[in-house]
Order: sequence, then structure tokens, then C-alpha cells
Amino acid sequence: MNLTERQKEILFAIIEEYAELATPVGSITLAKLFDVSSATIRSEMAKLESFGLIAQPHTSAGRIPTDAGYRLYVNSLSEEADRELEAEEPTLPKALSRGAHVLEVRVSSQATADAAIRGAVDSLVELTGNLGLGTIGNQLYLAGMSRLFNQPEFLEVSRVQAVAKLLDNLEPWLKEAAPGEPLNIFIGKENPIGKSSGVSLIISKFRSPFSDNSYIGVLGPTRQNYQKVMSLVRRAGKMLEISLN
Repeated sequence: MNLTERQKEILFAIIEEYAELATPVGSITLAKLFDVSSATIRSEMAKLESFGLIAQPHTSAGRIPTDAGYRLYVNSLSEEADRELEAEEPTLPKALSRGAHVLEVRVSSQATADAAIRGAVDSLVELTGNLGLGTIGNQLYLAGMSRLFNQPEFLEVSRVQAVAKLLDNLEPWLKEAAPGEPLNIFIGKENPIGKSSGVSLIISKFRSPFSDNSYIGVLGPTRQNYQKVMSLVRRAGKMLEISLN
């Protein structure tokens, strides 16, 4: 699949607009954003749709990203995230800087490893609006369930049931998965369980007094601010590893 630079920019704009507004993105909105005609945008959207990167939920509606579209977007952010993680003094937008500071204070102020992990998970819930999760010994700590199910994606009972199935099986799956990378992202159907739940699982592995394979992360709708969430989850894992070891 060879996308032009403009097609990639349009795809990313659809993803970011949809994350913010939770409604399908139309050609008129994008035409204003790119300063081109609506016809030009519609032509490019048709190509993106043929590639399976966006979809039209119903006739006369705008477009929303597919799992494949999100995957391409997330992959494009990963290289930037790697550079940020390795930088000695990374430059972050103010919102992310504040979030990183909140995480650092919450983790460093705790007296025990258990409390530090719980504090980091609770901070991720507050900062992302997603469900937060962390492994503490042989237990999975979850927080923010109501935040997750307040999202518009989960008005359908079947979607909630699919998420519940994923959560019921998440702890044993994490033990088996042991991802080798510091950050792992499973989008929609990529999730091992609850494939129809329409959620993304973003997890960071870190070493703790409990295990070399401890995890912290969030679970939220596929429609979310990936740049922000990925950065915060990576930082949470890094801060815990430094603080607890």
C-alpha cells in the first residue's frame, strides 16, 4: 500500500478529528482544513476507503478510521515515541509535561511498590479517561471502569459484554504474552480476547520487586488520543522501573 503524503495527512486528520469529536468526519471539514475543494477530499477519501483505512458508518455520513487505519497511524507515532523516550531532556507539549509531572509525583511519593503501582494506574485513569490496569504480584489492579463505559462507544450492551470478556481473561493472557518491547498496542481485532469490543489496549512492561514482567497500561476505545496516551503509558512504565529498582 503506497499512500501519498496528502492521503496520509488526510487519514491522520480524520483520526485526530474523530478522537476529539466522536462523530464521523466529513469532506467539508477536511476541505477547510487542507484548503482544497470538497471534491478533492472526497476523491482522496474514496482511495483511503478502498485501502481499508477508513469506513463510512452509514449513507451520507462522514468517515471513521478502521483498525487498519489506526494501526498505520500508531506505527507512524512509534518512531517519534522512541526518540522521545531516549532523549535526555525531551520537549513535550505543556499538557503532556503536566501529565508526566503528575505521574512522577504520584509514583515517587509512595512508600511501597504496591502503592506506587496503584498510584500510577490511578493517574493514568485521571489523565486519559480510560480504564487503567497494572500488575501487582499475582494480581491485576483495575481502576476507572466507569470512565471507560461512559464513552459513547459503549452504549450497546454487546460492546460492554465484549470488554468484560477481555478483562476476565486479561491477567492470564498478560502472563503468557510477555511482550519484548517496552510499549505494546493492540487495536480492536488485534486484541487476543474480546475482538469485537472496539477497544485498544496500550501496555508498558517494567521490572518491579514483584516480577521482571510487570505491566501497566490503559484500555480505552479505539477512538482516542494515541499520541498522548502512548507517551503517558511509556513514561509510567519507565518511572516505575526507575523508582522501584
